[in-house]
Amino acid sequence: MVSNISRAFWLAGAIVVIASGAFFLNNKIQTQKSETKDIRSIKPVPIEVAEVQRGPLSLIRTFSGSIEPRSQFSVAPKISGKIRQILVDVSDQVDRGQLVVEMEDAEFKQAVLEAEARLAVAEANNVEAVSRLVITQRELERTKTLYNRGIASESDFDNAKSSLLASQAAEKVASANIKREKAMLLAARIRLGYTKIQAEWQHGYSQRTVAERFVDEGNTVAANTPLLSIVEIDPVIAVIQVTEKDYPLLRLGQKAIVITDAFPRQDFSGAVTRISPIFRKSSRQARIEIEIANPDQLLKPGMFSRCTLELKKENDAISVPLMALTERNNQSGVFKVKDDDSSVEWIPVQQGFQSGNQIQLLAPALSGLVVTVGQQFIKDGTSVSITGKSMAPDGGSELR
Repeated sequence: MVSNISRAFWLAGAIVVIASGAFFLNNKIQTQKSETKDIRSIKPVPIEVAEVQRGPLSLIRTFSGSIEPRSQFSVAPKISGKIRQILVDVSDQVDRGQLVVEMEDAEFKQAVLEAEARLAVAEANNVEAVSRLVITQRELERTKTLYNRGIASESDFDNAKSSLLASQAAEKVASANIKREKAMLLAARIRLGYTKIQAEWQHGYSQRTVAERFVDEGNTVAANTPLLSIVEIDPVIAVIQVTEKDYPLLRLGQKAIVITDAFPRQDFSGAVTRISPIFRKSSRQARIEIEIANPDQLLKPGMFSRCTLELKKENDAISVPLMALTERNNQSGVFKVKDDDSSVEWIPVQQGFQSGNQIQLLAPALSGLVVTVGQQFIKDGTSVSITGKSMAPDGGSELR
């Protein structure tokens, strides 16, 4: 009996000892895990940084457009007729006032001859009317003398005055007929001149280029039918469309660099010459014209173009790489590395314009280093280790 009680006592003691050891062993393991976790949590986060830049910064925009001639007009006849000869062809250079098309003119020459003949008849009639007027004036003077002497009757005197009035009227009609026939002759000569079609324009250089030819010799055309298209391609115009956002930043004389697919390695310099005062309802864009010198005539109307303009420039701007911007609680900001390079602080910022990979900061006035890689693993006050530094921008934001 005593032996059984002693055995039970020792068994209970062993169980207590084993339980106590297991409890203390588990506490030690949990403590070690907690310490390991704490060590891991305070391990610095690797990041890459870039330096806040201060200096000139430009807002650069590139717009797609097309090349157009600075001016263009169609050569068209003022009369109907048959084309006898076309003196120029596509790509030919023409001078101001140069004869480019001749039309058949036989009918118009005949009209001039008839007008000259009618004028000759009118002049002869006028000579006759003048002579008759002189005679009736003399007859009136003789009749008046006889009437004053009582030889001629009052009726004779009245008849003489009536004849004079009739002669004067006839002379005026003959003189008017001369003016009319002269006008008809002038009109016939003008119509004859219309058979010689010249390339006429008022402004710009005295030489232009034939862009298109619409008819051939022998065609019969109506008045105002386009025969040739003549363009001015030195200089040319690059036409672009801009939105309301960029429109207020444009101004006359603004410099532009234009490139085309035909000459991808060659830059063409231009300047803004026209800014449309209206926006198209369909696109909500405004037409902008950039004039480009084209002395070698490399640029051709219809070419696709890319026009780069410096819309805005700040001489003393604060900027950071675009990669440095991040959001916390729906607010834009950057992580700035503290002076000891061991931790970061979150700073909300007010953005300005973007230039390439740089973004202007309007406020606050930052300096030092900002985080560009690793923002997703850090927060305000996080310990960090700098593993790399981004290169500073090359400063090539200005137009050449």
